[in-house]
Amino acid sequence: MTTKFLFVSYTGLIADIAWQVMKEGHESKLWIEDPEEKEIGDGFVAKTGDWKQEVDWADVVVFDDVLGMGAMAEELRKAGKPVVGGSAYTDRLEDDRGFGQQELKNAGIGIIPQENFTSFDEAIAYVSANPNRYVIKPSGAAANEKGLLFVGEEEDGRDVVQVLSDYKRVWSEKIKEFQLQRRVVGIEVATGAFFNGKEFVTPINVNFEHKKLFPGDIGPPTGEMGTSMFWGEPNKIFNATLKKMEAKLAEERYTGYIDVNCIVNNNGIYPLEFTSRFGYPTISIQQEGLLTPMGELLQKLADGSLARLRARSGFQIGVRIVVPPFPYRDMETLETISKDSVILFKTPSREGFHIEDVKAVDGEWLVTGTSGVALLVCGTGPTMKQAQRMAYNRVRNVMIPHMYYRDDIGDRWLEEDSDRLHAWGYLRD
Repeated sequence: MTTKFLFVSYTGLIADIAWQVMKEGHESKLWIEDPEEKEIGDGFVAKTGDWKQEVDWADVVVFDDVLGMGAMAEELRKAGKPVVGGSAYTDRLEDDRGFGQQELKNAGIGIIPQENFTSFDEAIAYVSANPNRYVIKPSGAAANEKGLLFVGEEEDGRDVVQVLSDYKRVWSEKIKEFQLQRRVVGIEVATGAFFNGKEFVTPINVNFEHKKLFPGDIGPPTGEMGTSMFWGEPNKIFNATLKKMEAKLAEERYTGYIDVNCIVNNNGIYPLEFTSRFGYPTISIQQEGLLTPMGELLQKLADGSLARLRARSGFQIGVRIVVPPFPYRDMETLETISKDSVILFKTPSREGFHIEDVKAVDGEWLVTGTSGVALLVCGTGPTMKQAQRMAYNRVRNVMIPHMYYRDDIGDRWLEEDSDRLHAWGYLRD
């Protein structure tokens, strides 16, 4: 049966999923608010200039972000519309880091020592009085500026003090609230699952983001350069964190995907932050590992009937291909070097390729938008090594002027993460 999906997006992040459900035979319309991003998805999916005028047309409305979209979803849901999206509460879980940590604590989940600030001077005084290694995490809209997250290395905190001083001078208008979190050393791993308004849908997802720009986790933070993952039954990490939030999410009638990023070591599990929405490009990598079609998944999430997904065994890898000025915002560089660059393929196959800031004109794929993130290239396999091989074979099929990417997505699992997580028992129930 054909379903009509309306996708509501601030910046076009969900364009690939809108395209995917269209390829499955459904109807899609995409609304993008940001005028600088409106070309994303052109030639792939139908657009609308006013999403509110399309609500009656749509069978399902899908919201792709937080930052106020939860309240929109809540309003439509109360009016009886099938919706994939959160609530004002679940938006706050992600947008307000201090609140998210307090909710974890209220659910009986251990958290890392932290302090929340609205004053850089007070934060500098705090670090000076309590020297240690800290992570600086902006809250609210500034949290989307991934380059502003800073991970301290110095035991006395002097590098954190220096960065706080720099932020006070340069970013005080943008960063209104931020968190200092004690740095814990271990494996960074996220666990997440879809939620159908009443309970978690199994299997769950375990994923490992690769956030730094260069191989070996070197360079500036980017938000994400690629991710490795697998689907499985609820494990110790999930049961110790997200599972304890189930009753509260049911109370909110949350509908969508939610995950919590953690640091784990041989001493315990330390949740860092929520993502109470689809992750990007996580959702497109997840789709590669699902046998349940995306249209069916969204439809049944929205009507509350999805209890279990059909997922592949094995592993999935996604590699982001980017162009200048990524990871920085520099419109002059983008316009001069990358805007409207043609994406060429050495073979006709498009299997495993997902669009990000891309449009199609006369059958050609072109770079658009503002971020410099062009494509996501995925691979799957019964082992991480085989998934990695498939992904990078596909990457070598792409040619974009000045493109770059990390060539080590999945290596951490192969080198040490798998052995340590299994030895500590975190991947078992």
